[in-house]
Amino acid sequence: MTLGRDPANGIVVADEECSRRHAEIEFDESCWFLEDLQSRNGTKLNGTKISGREPLRTGDLISIGNVELLFTFDIAQPLDGGGTGAGGASTSSLTAGAESLTALDGERSSPEPEILERRNQTRYFTESSILIDDEESGAREAIARLFRLVVSMVAASDISEISELALDGLLEAIGVDLGAVLLFPADVEDRSDPNSLRIIAYRAPEQTPYHKVSTRLSRAALQEKQAVLGIDMQQEGKGFETLNDMQAQSVICAPLRHNGQITGLVHLYSLQANMMLGANALEFALAVADQLAIRLDELAVRDSLSDELDKAFRQNRSLRQLLEVESDLIGSSVPMRRLRDSIARVARYDTTALVRGESGVGKELVARAIHFNSNRRDCPFVCLNCAALTETLLESELFGHEPGSFTGATGRKIGKFEQADTGTLFLDEVGEMPMAMQAKFLRVLEGHSFERVGGHEPVQVDTRVVSATNRDLERAVEAGEFRKDLYYRLQILEVRVPSLREHDEDIPELAAHFLERTCRRVGREVPRISDAAMELLVRNEWPGNVRELRNVMDRALVYCEGNEIDAGDLHFTSRLDLAAWLDATHEQNFRPRSLESLEREHIEATLQWTEWNKREAARILEINRSTLDRKLDRYGISPPESSSR
Repeated sequence: MTLGRDPANGIVVADEECSRRHAEIEFDESCWFLEDLQSRNGTKLNGTKISGREPLRTGDLISIGNVELLFTFDIAQPLDGGGTGAGGASTSSLTAGAESLTALDGERSSPEPEILERRNQTRYFTESSILIDDEESGAREAIARLFRLVVSMVAASDISEISELALDGLLEAIGVDLGAVLLFPADVEDRSDPNSLRIIAYRAPEQTPYHKVSTRLSRAALQEKQAVLGIDMQQEGKGFETLNDMQAQSVICAPLRHNGQITGLVHLYSLQANMMLGANALEFALAVADQLAIRLDELAVRDSLSDELDKAFRQNRSLRQLLEVESDLIGSSVPMRRLRDSIARVARYDTTALVRGESGVGKELVARAIHFNSNRRDCPFVCLNCAALTETLLESELFGHEPGSFTGATGRKIGKFEQADTGTLFLDEVGEMPMAMQAKFLRVLEGHSFERVGGHEPVQVDTRVVSATNRDLERAVEAGEFRKDLYYRLQILEVRVPSLREHDEDIPELAAHFLERTCRRVGREVPRISDAAMELLVRNEWPGNVRELRNVMDRALVYCEGNEIDAGDLHFTSRLDLAAWLDATHEQNFRPRSLESLEREHIEATLQWTEWNKREAARILEINRSTLDRKLDRYGISPPESSSR
């Protein structure tokens, strides 16, 4: 037997704080049980709110809203408190027997006239099978309408379209005059304030301007997370001025609920006294609102994923463009032009290639250039340094591994060969590959499949291998440190990268390029390079090649305090041969002279070469700046036109 405000209940409790189907009393085997039916305000047993099924004993007090019911097996038993429960609420007696349960109705409290119906759940999804068999007129048609509406909503592609479809379906099914779908902006945290709602869709006769529904109705629906029905507003409309202005007879506010969150409201108005909205309309509106909320959440997730995908695509494109820029080979000298020609020839043929050259010449840049000029340019470019890993880790990195194949292998790992499938795998320092690995590596190069470490399934890939080394592989083959068959397999196409000493005429262009790239990264204005600094750069031997030049320019930018990089801002990894670049200023033929005169001439020559940059001259002379000043005073040396620095 159910208890609640609905007249269809076995026990009707006429109290505004009571839900339409509030609680249920059921006899099970030898005991009566009380269960709350997810009511708005809950059900109390002896003053404690219940959450599940609770057994009833004689004398138990059931509290529903402001009404208290005393459970008893003896109707003649007097009611505690003289018929009045705690707080002055009316008390009724429930008499239970094996086959019957009767109730003495207590006082009826006057319900608020503004809100007649509240609905937390809809039968369309919880009791649809019962509804289909119901003889109520229009039940089958309502379900069919709801099904067609949900199907059309699933096919909608954006928030505006799905909101308009839902609103059109509601107006047609319920027969109301006006309607609106309102949503909270994504950045609104307080979802109980109707003033934050924004109109997404609106329907009215002859495009009547939208009027806000009563704030009280909207707030009730949002705070209670229930659909509410207000009726007869024109006559009982105190506090509903907006509805009075519209001459509204009845209105429905249904919240859009999903995963415990409120995303908006559906407003439906009936302006005709002979077309009053009722419980069926409220239930249908709630069913549509729930489905609309689910679909809107799905669209939001889809849009979020689409935005993330676009972001990832833009980042990928940016990184690819950066890689292409990094692959640009700077220099216009004859050796660099020959290198570009060699890269163009090698890129056309889809076979293994070996890039050779000293450390720091840019072998990886050459490999990238080969990849981005080949027909695999849109596929992955994967790098691996063979000298940085042990034999076990190198095998795992190349071929991948299965879970449990060795200590620390907690999951499956895809190797570099698989990552570079359809693309290019660049193996740096291939000459350092252990002998045991060379045989497995050669087999894959020959086109055979391989197995992941600890695995048994063959893996077949289409990967081009470009390797690089600064090691003398021919001598390593003669010494038995490198397999001859692997050497011949890697050297099908060979590209030799010249050292920086072989194209030192490109140093000014390279230095400017590295300087500009670093300044762009740190957001600094690009300083110019003085003639003295550029001469130092050109005369250096550069044993570290282009990599060393890049590092020198990065350091120079740190030490540079103005808009010009001078010779004193250059700090080389390898020391310059001072005699080599001072040959032009030193006399080669011996003539008798004192050490003092020799020192004086040497200091003057050094200052002239550095354009009287005392800091750089002191560094070259390997003396302190103060010592240099004392010697200048001692020898009477002064800069021309007072240009001392």
